[in-house]
Amino acid sequence: MSSVKSMTGYGRYEVCDAQKKLVIDLRSVNHRFCDMTVKLPRVYAYMEEKIKDYVGKRVRRGKIDISVYFESYTGQNKIVSLDLPLLHSYHDALSAIREECSIVAPIGLSDLTRFSDIFITHQEEQDQDAIWEMVLEGLTAAVDDFEAMREREGARLTCDLRQHAASVMADLAKVEELAPRVVETYSVRLRERMKELLQDVPVEESRFMTEVALMADKLCIDEEIVRLKSHFEELENILSEADGIGRKLDFLIQEMNREVNTIGSKANDLQIAKIVVNMKAEIEKLREQIQNIE
Repeated sequence: MSSVKSMTGYGRYEVCDAQKKLVIDLRSVNHRFCDMTVKLPRVYAYMEEKIKDYVGKRVRRGKIDISVYFESYTGQNKIVSLDLPLLHSYHDALSAIREECSIVAPIGLSDLTRFSDIFITHQEEQDQDAIWEMVLEGLTAAVDDFEAMREREGARLTCDLRQHAASVMADLAKVEELAPRVVETYSVRLRERMKELLQDVPVEESRFMTEVALMADKLCIDEEIVRLKSHFEELENILSEADGIGRKLDFLIQEMNREVNTIGSKANDLQIAKIVVNMKAEIEKLREQIQNIE
């Protein structure tokens, strides 16, 4: 079963023996998408897309820097040949100088070998498939190390998310307990206010109750409470999916914020307003942590 992964991670593979030296580093930080940069010697540039393709199949999000250093101590024979036309040109030029300046000394080998550009060095053609197989083996190990670190960090993030979620749910229980009193409080205040304004004029009870009922509908936050509970149930469901869940969680947090803001504006109650402030603070902590999840 897969687990929640952080977008921040580091992985490394290194081997050095009689045949080769291979070092692969992977580092990642948060990013909305999967953005990869590969650094490797120019002679191995043909592997860049293969490396991106392999890592891209295992990593969904993050800005990933991949560094590959590979040196094979076998099959490194170099072939040296001469640029004969250039060699003859140098010889002709030296002969002309010798004749023009009446130099008696003959033109020697040391005179001609001073011109290093007459030598052409060829690298033996490499077996690209064999090299890629060696690099792929190291890349697999490096990504395994990288993923293990991201999973460890993901486990810590998951624990933290659940703690903040539990705090919000505890506050929501307080709000749910206070919610019925909001209409009662409004009813008492309205009756006192009407008595104060109308003094000895009797209050028509039916009109009073109609007004209370209309305001009760406006103050009712039952639907928001139900939806917010549902969002936190969905949070737990998504955490159990643990496969590219960062964007889902980001959207879910937006919905949580919307419900909490609505509760705060509709309830029109000082105690609930204070609790809502705490809930919003905890949801913001959730949002910050979710930004780190793949």
